[in-house]
Amino acid sequence: MDNSELLKVKTKTSGQVVFVAAGLAISLLLLSQIGNQTEWSENARNIGGQPRLWPAIALVIMVLGFAAHYWLMRRRRPNALDWVEARRWVEPLEYLLWFLIYVAVVPRFGFMPMSILFACTLTYRLGYRSRAALGLAAAFGIATVVLFKGLLGVNIPGAQVYEYLPDSIRTFFLVYL
Repeated sequence: MDNSELLKVKTKTSGQVVFVAAGLAISLLLLSQIGNQTEWSENARNIGGQPRLWPAIALVIMVLGFAAHYWLMRRRRPNALDWVEARRWVEPLEYLLWFLIYVAVVPRFGFMPMSILFACTLTYRLGYRSRAALGLAAAFGIATVVLFKGLLGVNIPGAQVYEYLPDSIRTFFLVYL
């Protein structure tokens, strides 16, 4: 067996312990909240019409499935490869954080400036640091605004910062930027 075959064997199950334990913990948490998040209706015609029934069934099946998987695993303690794999799963959440920041700052500073800034920042973050790449990112930010506000007519609220501009310029910024 060469190194690539050994790597396949090791990475085939790496991260499984962390994934199963996290799935079990999240499923148990959701199941513990079922009484607060759903209701049992007296007006339902039958048991199948109860708002709490199907989410509860799904969560019970998830808990039982994760618990059985965990119980049947040969190894129940995570090792170094498990944590490396878990880190790889968490890495994409960075971009979720970037998007949430973008959504939070657009109402304060405007759609056009934030689209350009975030396109350039993410391009730089991904390792494309040449002037051409950053210029292309800025053009992408502008094209995004033109597409959504100009062509599709999406109504995006104006920024708070626009309130400090003179009236004639403020109107232009509110409509087009």
